[in-house]
This record gives sequence, C-alpha cells and structure tokens, in this order.
Amino acid sequence: MIPFENLKGRALFWLLFIWFLWFLSFTTRAIFSPVLPLLEDEFSISHAAASSIFAFMSLGYSLSLLASGILGGRIGYKKSIAFCLIASALVFLAIPFVQTFPPLRFLSFLLGLAAGIYLPSSIPLITAYYHDKTWGKTIPIHDSAASFSIFASPFICLGLLKFLPWRGIFAFIGIVALFSGTALLFLGPEVKIHKGGWNPFWTLIKKRSLWVMAFIWLFAATANMGLYFIFPLYLTKELQIPLESAHAIFGFSRLGGLGVAIAAAFIVDRLNLRKLIFFILLLTGLLTLSLVYRDLQWLKVLLFLQASIAVGFFPVALVLISRIFKQEVRGQAMGLIVTFGVIFGIGLGPYLLGISGDLISFRFGIGTLGILTVLSSGLIFLLPERLGEVSKSGG
Repeated sequence: MIPFENLKGRALFWLLFIWFLWFLSFTTRAIFSPVLPLLEDEFSISHAAASSIFAFMSLGYSLSLLASGILGGRIGYKKSIAFCLIASALVFLAIPFVQTFPPLRFLSFLLGLAAGIYLPSSIPLITAYYHDKTWGKTIPIHDSAASFSIFASPFICLGLLKFLPWRGIFAFIGIVALFSGTALLFLGPEVKIHKGGWNPFWTLIKKRSLWVMAFIWLFAATANMGLYFIFPLYLTKELQIPLESAHAIFGFSRLGGLGVAIAAAFIVDRLNLRKLIFFILLLTGLLTLSLVYRDLQWLKVLLFLQASIAVGFFPVALVLISRIFKQEVRGQAMGLIVTFGVIFGIGLGPYLLGISGDLISFRFGIGTLGILTVLSSGLIFLLPERLGEVSKSGG
C-alpha cells in the first residue's frame, strides 16, 4: 500500500480509529486501578495481595509482547490487534462470575496475554500506513490515547458505579471491546512483514541501544503506570481520603498528561529527542520524590505536575525507537523494550510499592522510586538520535 502523506480524509479517519482501539486496549488494564480499593474490600485482602493483580497481568503481558513482536508481522498486524481486543473482551466478560480472589489473578494473567499483542503490532502498522515525514505527529497522537485512558478511567469507573456494581464495569467494557475488535477485521488493509525470518531477532538482542532504551523505559513505566496502579490505595488507605474524593483527585491529576501527550505531536520534530527525554525523566523523578509530602492541597498540585510530565516520555520515546530501528525489527524491538518495562516496571513495581505500604509506608516506596528515576535519566545519551548513528553508539 502507498503510505498516507498527510492527515486528511481517510488518513485522519484511520488515525482516529486506531487511537480509539489503543484507548480501549489500555483501558482494559487501567480500569483495575480505580476498582482496586473495591476489590480489596470485596475479597478482604492486603495491599500487596491486591497489587499482585498487576504482577500476574504483567507476566502475561510480557510473554505476549515477546511473541507478538516476533510473530505479528507474519500473521498480520491488523489481525493481531483484532485478536487482542476480542480476547481481552472475553476475559472481561468472565470476570463478573469470579467469586474468590485466586481466579481473578488467573484472569489477570490471561488479560495480560491478550493485551500484550497490541503495542508491537500498532507501531509497525502506523509506520506502514503513514509516510515517515508524518511519524512525528501520528505516533504521538496515537499514543495520547493511553494518556486519555489514564485520565478517563477513574471517571469511567465513577460514572458506571452509579448504575452498575463493580462487576458490571467489566461486562460493559468487554462488550465494547468485542464489537470494536470484530469491526477491525472488516476494515482496512492488512500489513505483513516477511523479511528476515528469525535472524534479525538474534542480531537485535546484541544491540546496546535496545537494552539502554529498555532500562530507561523501566523507570519511566514505573513512575507512570506503576505508580498509577497503587496511588488510589495510597490515597484511601494511608492518607484516609474517601474513595470518591480520591478518584476525583486522581482523575483530574491525569488531565495535564493528556495535554502533554497531544503537545508532543507538535514539538518532537523540532527538538533533540535525547535531550527532551533527559529533561522529562529528570523532572519526573524529582516530582515523584515530592509526592511523599503529606499536605493534601500541595499533593494535588504535585500529583498533577508529576502525572503530566511522566506521560511525555512515551510518545517521544516511541518516535526515537521508530527512528533507530529498521522496519523489519521495529515490532520486535518494541516488544522487547516494553516487555522489560512491564515485567520490572509495571508488574514488579506496584507489587514492591504494595509491600512497602504493608511493611513501612507507601511514602518510602514512592520516594525511592523518585530517586532511581532521577539517576536513570542520564542513560539516554548512550542512544543514537537516528538509524544512521546506530553503529557509532555501539547500538
């Protein structure tokens, strides 16, 4: 197919449709955060046990990311995304029937397996549908769906709880995902990558650029989604804020991140990506460290700033990844990098923060995370800016 060279007409429709699919896929994981206090009360479990949902989800997500990065190009990226949504829908439709906590852990693992298919398939699909001169806009706009999901999930939860029990939230989202995934099967051209077989994978894992970006992604993911998953527990259990007020504070804190994600589409082509990522990570770490401050009025401001800045990492990093890895390994690189971030950042991170909440305090874990994120920011200068510089950087 001939790539779209501008964002008009059919090109804009496709971008908005893929944006919605990423929003929906991300929401299947993000919705667990505002529901978590209800699950903790329903099943009478500890902070660490409740947070273990994300560890199981991340385990499945990581395994799926690896498989999708390798096989997605052979099966077809569009079919892979459709399967992701349909499989996620089936898991969500099963959750309302859970009566004890252990089956919920297993379903979280299955959800991770389904959801992990999306990202390694979406970036190659976008870079195939759109000319590379538009990537600075199409990739950040697409990625802004994740920021919107983070912002909207607490309000979706609150809105649906007025009409449905918490089990009904999962049923509703499951139905929407089922219809959306089915619709994708009948829309748009398929994209497959046959070149290279298995050999590029073994070449890829020897590149320094891959592992540097994976390590950086780990801390960015923990400071964003890892913190996001446990923060409602911190607000309601440690700071004793009522659930509805905590969701309102938590939700509005994510509004700035949506603006930052959209703004990234208009600035990434004008700035040095490595310097931009360095300042984003540095500020994210410092603001994460500041969240240990207990004054509620200041905490609202600091949480808003932290959430806004942290989100800015991902659209910029995705553009950088698209520039420094070739098309035939782009999906695999994306899968490996995100897998590393998911296992240690989004899976192990919330679990360790939950243990910190049980044994010491959430504040101790959050402060430690802030310090480590600051220390990781300088690693970005080990990466090249574009593909032609890879050999110079050793990556």
